[in-house]
Amino acid sequence: MGLRGAGVRPGLRLRRLLRAVLPGPDEPSLPAALPGRGVVTGDGLWRPASGCGPVCLPAAAAPDASLPRRVGRLLGVAGMLLAGAGLAALLPLLPAGDRRAVLRGWARGTLRALGVRLVVRGRLPRSRALLVANHVSWLDILAVLAVSPARMVAKREVRDWAVLGPLAAAAGTVFVDRSRPRDLPATVGRVAGALRAGHSVAVFPEGTTWCGAASGCRPGRGFRPAVFQAAVDAGAPVVPLRLGYRYAGDASTLPAFLGDETLWESVRRVLGARDLTVAVTVAAALHPAAGADRRMLARAAESAIHPAPVRAPVRRTATGMRLVRPVAPVPARAEVGLDLAA
Repeated sequence: MGLRGAGVRPGLRLRRLLRAVLPGPDEPSLPAALPGRGVVTGDGLWRPASGCGPVCLPAAAAPDASLPRRVGRLLGVAGMLLAGAGLAALLPLLPAGDRRAVLRGWARGTLRALGVRLVVRGRLPRSRALLVANHVSWLDILAVLAVSPARMVAKREVRDWAVLGPLAAAAGTVFVDRSRPRDLPATVGRVAGALRAGHSVAVFPEGTTWCGAASGCRPGRGFRPAVFQAAVDAGAPVVPLRLGYRYAGDASTLPAFLGDETLWESVRRVLGARDLTVAVTVAAALHPAAGADRRMLARAAESAIHPAPVRAPVRRTATGMRLVRPVAPVPARAEVGLDLAA
């Protein structure tokens, strides 16, 4: 009961998923059951939203990478995407171990082509685990796959993306239809099934990306707890991953993918950065006991990634929102991450 090694006291045993709360004549339009920052979309669903905007991104500045280097990086990324198209056909034919090695190599090669340096702190368990990480950028997916080629959880629309869609499907991605909240228990069941089969599964339980620098940007309710039920049901450990970005040696929001910004705008900013690093810090694994409360598990994982609330003032610099004094990073756009509300 409870969580071993997390310092969390046993709580209520809640084995079922809460039903989705939808607006209607008998339901609140923005339900009290789902407090915090969020929006009601055109399809009538409540989803988390960050308070991030253009002010969270770096001040406009000329790229510090030379034009030839930027062109070379762009060509390198194009080459890795073409390689990914080939891998989509190859991966299903490979043994599981070779599949993981190939996928890890592709992710690391793509980061290298983008000019992003990868730093890993800590060691992942060799066996299956539910990997949960904060969500800042589209680079997060590459960083996680470069460390552990786990099965990702992604929105259904990713399946239709050119090149990346077939590759994601071949890699065993669990796709989620966010317009059908009643399918959530089935999604959690698929994640639990993958864990029982010995696979690691990676998810971004914040449900949206955010800059990671300003407290006002933090989406309401933090980590969404539903997916943690899969770890409880499968008896699998939860491994928190803290993702952080540094530009020219300083913590930066430069890679963040926020608000109404297009993917190309974000990619172009990354291509123009001369010294960009993504650090993946592996926290201690959490081992849920049978019947553990998924909400307690989610809070423990979130605390491992964000050990303290952000209260420090920030100032805008050429590298983005910079903290005036060191504070633990806090996450920021629900694109390939998963919005799990229950």
